[in-house]
Amino acid sequence: MKRPTIADIARRAGVTKSTVSFALNDRPGVSAATRDRILDIAREMGWRPSRVARALSGGRAGVLGLVVDRPARTLGIEPFFMQLISGIEGELAARDVALLLQMAEDGQTQVAAYRRWWAERRVDGVFLVDLRVDDERIGLLAELGLPAIVIGGPDGLGGLPGVWNDEAEAVRSVVEYLAALGHRRIARVAGPPELRHTTARGAAFEAAAGALGLTTTSVSTDYTGEEGARVTRRLLAAPEPPTAIVYDNDVMALAGLGVAGEMGVPVPGRLSIVAWDDSVLCRLVHPPLTAVGVDIASYGAEVARRLLDLVAGQPVESGRHAAPVLTPRGSTGPAPRNARNG
Repeated sequence: MKRPTIADIARRAGVTKSTVSFALNDRPGVSAATRDRILDIAREMGWRPSRVARALSGGRAGVLGLVVDRPARTLGIEPFFMQLISGIEGELAARDVALLLQMAEDGQTQVAAYRRWWAERRVDGVFLVDLRVDDERIGLLAELGLPAIVIGGPDGLGGLPGVWNDEAEAVRSVVEYLAALGHRRIARVAGPPELRHTTARGAAFEAAAGALGLTTTSVSTDYTGEEGARVTRRLLAAPEPPTAIVYDNDVMALAGLGVAGEMGVPVPGRLSIVAWDDSVLCRLVHPPLTAVGVDIASYGAEVARRLLDLVAGQPVESGRHAAPVLTPRGSTGPAPRNARNG
């Protein structure tokens, strides 16, 4: 089916193409009656503005971009990004703005995507996720002058606005909760070490555990269930295994729960498990997982609103979105008696 064009509308209305263009773009030089008639015809014919043409003419593309440096196979099963994108999309759809999503396997692919989008005027602004230590994307976006907002912070923003959750306080609450249950050996199955939120959680974890005199172990992974399972097997096979494990996402926590069952380690009798990103998956397993969570869809909606404001030329400041909340469930309980003083 052929898409209606400005020329088609002009023929139907019996006016020139320039008159149609003025009417559709709400420019002066067209009477109110003619403008209304042209708009009615355009709606009847199902005409929609070309985002590409609008961008090339110096207007906005009506598109915001998001590059995610995760393999597509893992992104599809990670609830955090699905909820984040749903929150972003919900806000953008209400403003008739599209989201351009691209997967990237490494940092260079991300940089190339930003450069291409800027050169082709494909997007009006971008969301930057998974902020890294010494992140080259920060300088690039400043160089290009491409409006961007960081989903993260407050450190390492480099002058870009960012929105973050107070994860340090959430980490402290988890460690103190486990210590109150008598746990003295706690492990953390963390995300990639180059990510700033991984290092921030790690610093808070060690500080809180150190203040309470706990023994800790931290192991970095890639967020996948496979890595979560592999690390859990190694931890539980140690001569003095942890009595509690905190996972940096719910996918790894679910894998860890499965490994505990496989190795005959009762949860929470001999092992307590805490997940991050409290998705519905945490409540569908047995025992249900104690988890740290925040309204991720609301988080996505807030960063979308701020980026839209930035694109519109409004001042946008950095700020905290929320403090994640610990929800105890069946996967945590008192430490085994013989481990409470060890």
